[in-house]
Order: sequence, then C-alpha cells, then structure tokens
Amino acid sequence: MKIIYIITGLSTGGAEVMLYKLLSRIDRQRFHPVVISLMDRGTWGDRIANLGIPIYTIDMQPGTLKLVNIWRMIHIVNQLKPDLIQGWMYHGNLAAQFTKLFIFRQVPVLWNIRHSLHSLELEKPRTTTIIKLCAKFSDLATKIIYNSQNSSKQHEKIGYVFDKSCVIPNGFETEKFTPSIEARLSVRSELNTPENALLIGLIGRYHPIKDHFNFLQAAVLLLKNYSNVQFVLAGNKVDWENHLLSELIHELGLVKHIHLLGERHDVPRLTAAFDIASSSSSGEGFPNVIGEAMSCGVPCVVTDVGDSGWIIGDTGKVVPPRNPEALANAWQALIDIGKEGRESLGKAARARVIKCFSLDSIVGEYEALYENTALCK
Repeated sequence: MKIIYIITGLSTGGAEVMLYKLLSRIDRQRFHPVVISLMDRGTWGDRIANLGIPIYTIDMQPGTLKLVNIWRMIHIVNQLKPDLIQGWMYHGNLAAQFTKLFIFRQVPVLWNIRHSLHSLELEKPRTTTIIKLCAKFSDLATKIIYNSQNSSKQHEKIGYVFDKSCVIPNGFETEKFTPSIEARLSVRSELNTPENALLIGLIGRYHPIKDHFNFLQAAVLLLKNYSNVQFVLAGNKVDWENHLLSELIHELGLVKHIHLLGERHDVPRLTAAFDIASSSSSGEGFPNVIGEAMSCGVPCVVTDVGDSGWIIGDTGKVVPPRNPEALANAWQALIDIGKEGRESLGKAARARVIKCFSLDSIVGEYEALYENTALCK
C-alpha cells in the first residue's frame, strides 16, 4: 500500500518527531510511505530520507500561497498514485483534502491533528484561520486521528465532526529513553553542578502555551526552602539569546540556579539526568516529553492540561495550570520523599509507559487503521 504523508513542515517539534518515529517502525513490506513537506526539508527531512523514504518539498513560504506551489503538489501526488493520503498537522490536512479534488479515483484521506486547543486566542491569526477552515471541511475526511482524548473533545466543540474521530496516542522508544546513572553524572559534569544537586528539568520550545513564566515563578518559591536545586530548561529558543526569557530570569534572581541549553540533540541523555521532570504548560495535547521522562524512570510533575494527567497516572503529581504555588508544592513533595521514593515512582512510571504507550504498539494501531480504511474504500 502506497501512503503519501503531507505534512506542514519538518522543523523540530513533537508532531514531526512522531511522524519520524512512525516511519522508522512501519512495516515496509506492507506499506510504502512517501513524505511531502509543504515547506522545506527542515531538520527532520534528511533523517526521514535516511530511512529510505522518498521526500518531496513544495517550498511554500509562511503566509504565502502561490499557484506554482499548488500545481507542484498536485502533480507529485498524481504521479505517485497513492492508495491513501495521510495529512499531518492543520495545513497538511487541508492540503491533503484539497489535493484529493484533483485525483480522479477513490483515495481515502486521513487527517492527523496533533495539537490542543486550550484557546484560539493563543494561536497565530493565520493558524486560527486554518483551524476554522479545517472545521468546515472536516466532514470530507475519511477519518480524523487525534493524539489525545482532550484534543478530540476540544476540536469537536468548535465544529469538527465527531463521528470520524479516533485517538492514537504518541508512542515512546522505551529502548532509547532508559534510566542511566552515566547520564546523570555526565550531565552534572557538563553543567558544572555537584553530584548531589537536585535537577528539575523542563524540555519544550519557547511558546506562551508552554508557560515558562509559571515554571520560573515556581522555581523562586521552591528555592526559599531548597537551595541545592538547579533547573534545566531546553528547547527551541530556550537560551540566553532569548531576551524576554533571560530578562525574566535576571529579574527573578534565578541566574545562578538556571541552565538554558537551547535546542538539544541528546534529549534521552539529558532527560535521564533529571531527578524530576516537569511540564508547566497552560495547554497540551499529548506531550512527548512527559512520556520520554517516564521511560527514563524519572517521576514527573505536570499541569492538568490535555492528556498529561492520564499519561502519568499515579506515578507523579498533577497540578492546576497557571498556579506556581501548586507546582512548587508538588516539586517539594517529590523532594521530600527522598531518593528511594523518587526511584520507586520512576520505576512505576517506566512500567506504565512500556505497558500503555510503547512505540511498537502505537505503530500497530496506525497500520491496522490504514488497512481497515483501504478495505472499506
């Protein structure tokens, strides 16, 4: 079965990473994937190509729509003669559905939505327009895949058809994200931090919805009682060149306790070094970083948004969003149970990921959906 994946772009983000993980495990005897990026190859294009999967780029620019780009996309799809088209992210979904108009045979189009909608006000105006446009055409999709139960409910509230919805959560590479004493020591050495220092980590791009302000306010509160805690933040634009972020850290007096590492390519190593992993977001769908931390045996403190609470179950702490006092208190609770208590929670967290969210089982869900869709067309 030939499947064309039409994705908005291939820069670094949870949606792009999950596509790569799916393609890395999909049964290539039964499925023949091809990827079309509406933009360029980004940071993940070469990695996908290294899997032996063809990649085409449309080279659209943000905010512009040219006929030459549209014609190129239609031409590529018609040449490839797919059995199924899988949209990925809002723009990719809309492009996939539009392209079907120019295919003169029956080809199912699946959408994949990997975003939570806590508030449309937090979205860029153009993205909001695309989200609403997709809602109007959602009844044309053969199936709409969401990566979280919460995201499914949010989109249905603004007009996405509900009878075509299904939820396939993110899958985690439990053999890649593993507990590691070596990582714990090497990261502390890299950061010039004492071995007995407690590291609380937050991995995620800089975006209002990630609510770094909430995290930093909680850090101020925690440090009043625990001076040996260090906070490690990594992700796109999470660095000292981000003036808004660095100024806030200086204003809060956190400079000596904060490590801003920017975008990293050793996330498994970094995550395994944490004593506590955290998510301070005001909105989420199904955050990869939480499952990855759990897979590393690291207990988590998360805000109660998206499916975060469902992911960690009883292996960590869940607190209200935008509440730094609650976040700090939850961190304190995990500090107070001591090293053995955190290790016990970490073991339970890893066991939960292996049981419920292993990558192979999630890939199997996609494969079954593709085959059932093809049989019903």
